[in-house]
Amino acid sequence: MKSLAKKLTSTFLGPVPISRDRTLAISERLTAVTSLTSSLEYITHQRQIRRGGLNDWTIARGMHASSTRPTRRILDAVGHPRTTQALHIARIAAGAALLAPGNARWRGAANMFLGLSNAVLYPRHRYGTDGSDQVSSFVQTAAGAARLSTQPAVQDALLWYVALQANLSYLVSGWVKLLGQPWRDGSALNGIMRTRTYGHEGMWNLTRRYPVPARYLAHGVLALECLFPIAYLKGGALARPVMASAAAFHVANGYFMGLGRFVTAFEAMHPMVAYTSAPKDHPAVAGRDDRALTAAASMAAIGVTVAGFLAAMRRMRATDPWPHGRVLTTRHGNELHYNERISENEDSPVLVFGTGMVSTAEHFGWITDKLVEESDYGIITYSRAGYGPSKRHATSPYVLQESVDDLVDLVRGSVAEGRKVYLAGHSLGGEFARRAAVELGSRVSGVIYLDSSHPEELTRSKQQKDASDRLKDGLNMFTRSLQAGLGATLVRPRWVHNLPAEVRSRAFAQYADSRLWKAGMREWDATEVDFNGFSGELPAVEAHALVLSAQRTVDRDPEQLLMHNELAAAHRGDGRVARTSVIERADHDSMLTDARIGTDVGRRILEFLDEVEGQDGAAAKSAGRRGGEGRSKGNQSKEAR
Repeated sequence: MKSLAKKLTSTFLGPVPISRDRTLAISERLTAVTSLTSSLEYITHQRQIRRGGLNDWTIARGMHASSTRPTRRILDAVGHPRTTQALHIARIAAGAALLAPGNARWRGAANMFLGLSNAVLYPRHRYGTDGSDQVSSFVQTAAGAARLSTQPAVQDALLWYVALQANLSYLVSGWVKLLGQPWRDGSALNGIMRTRTYGHEGMWNLTRRYPVPARYLAHGVLALECLFPIAYLKGGALARPVMASAAAFHVANGYFMGLGRFVTAFEAMHPMVAYTSAPKDHPAVAGRDDRALTAAASMAAIGVTVAGFLAAMRRMRATDPWPHGRVLTTRHGNELHYNERISENEDSPVLVFGTGMVSTAEHFGWITDKLVEESDYGIITYSRAGYGPSKRHATSPYVLQESVDDLVDLVRGSVAEGRKVYLAGHSLGGEFARRAAVELGSRVSGVIYLDSSHPEELTRSKQQKDASDRLKDGLNMFTRSLQAGLGATLVRPRWVHNLPAEVRSRAFAQYADSRLWKAGMREWDATEVDFNGFSGELPAVEAHALVLSAQRTVDRDPEQLLMHNELAAAHRGDGRVARTSVIERADHDSMLTDARIGTDVGRRILEFLDEVEGQDGAAAKSAGRRGGEGRSKGNQSKEAR
């Protein structure tokens, strides 16, 4: 009985010791199958690269318009149908040759060709490629370099490189899944199986019929990916079950999700994992050089230190008050930092700009620049509590009314009594402006909605409802990633480059700081509760209104345009101006961040203000004349008496 138990234990537990040459042989053959399959698929689906196809190069090349001229020429040469076909034929030949037995050095060149040609062809087949192509490319490049090298230490370093990449790919994939609610509650498998792209009707029916086993299976996948590195514990004692489970996972993906190339691509990394996880004193791996692991650990430690330093510096930059900014403490104890340009002309109105969720005051740069250049209107931009330099000290659970109260207090505390105020808000900031205008009453002359939220959008718009869960997962993932110090890996997004030069660094510092995303998560949770509980009609707002909608927003979701029209309707009556307009070629963000569109938005705001001020001025003069006539008649009556 003991011998049987020992035999079973040795069968299912323990390392998988294989030699260096055997590792390279298995990996390169598996990736050769991946490349062979991939190129055969592309050769037999020529319609995809022809004119009008999914990968029509005459269209796809436009994505590389910003590349250098030599790069574009190379891509155009590769993009020619004959060149593309020739490369795939050569890849088929190289892949077939690598399936033959042997350890000759030419195999290294063949591997390098497959890896590099795959990278060159990626822009040509941008749509339709998947993770298997990227995995096979870097495995082939590493295996090719190892084959071409005569130094065992170099070969081991390259094998460690692939093994560490394998661990990282599983680890990151697992922890990213862990941030999503569907994987945590076990419903992800059912959701994937019901999709048209990766779904499987039979498996979907099984997950519906047996939800508990489906939940356990989803949690099992999560555990496998999050804990993949345990294969290295105690001399690879768990290497067999870990790699066997991963292999079963990829086979299931290949069958149920149609990702056949994933099986051979990801399995090609497993021999490197087996080689590096075996105890160093095992005869099969005798002489293995593990200095690459030490070097990787040292580089990781340095990277963590640098990431922590950069995060601290970015936090300081993100929370640094504006040079000439001011601070106001609201009724909730929150510290609001704001920037102001108040005209000395006391008759000049003041515009107060409120940002959307997970947005910065710097987003209004193009609009405020236009207003400053062509008017003497006062301008106030501020950061809500938790954004930028503003601090949230409120102890009660956050609700949207807190931000409304803060905005009301800001207007009352920063704008002189009797001076006209216009509230301008983008996205959720527009909803805050609408509610604050109701409370401020006659102090607010008008509200400017910039692709504003509507309190019924989650119940009336299917698109908004469907996007809400993805938004929450995205906010959660970004927040956790930045808290883990991954902000150092962020590249400036295009919208940051599109902002005025003087505000880019400050905007990016806030974007890469977890405080912004943490505040956004807090606001989104409160928004879901508030909007889902809204019923009835919008209350009347006794102020003028300008409602600007982004064309791409309303084209994608016509219900949004109806709701924007309702915002304007809430302001109509008693001769008030309530204008609506759609900003052409603008989306939700570019209506602020794009220089041309943002300047156009600023122009429309100026036209609206001129119209309102002209109308109010004419009304005031008319009232003055009527008052003068009344006083004149009164004096005449006194004289008569």
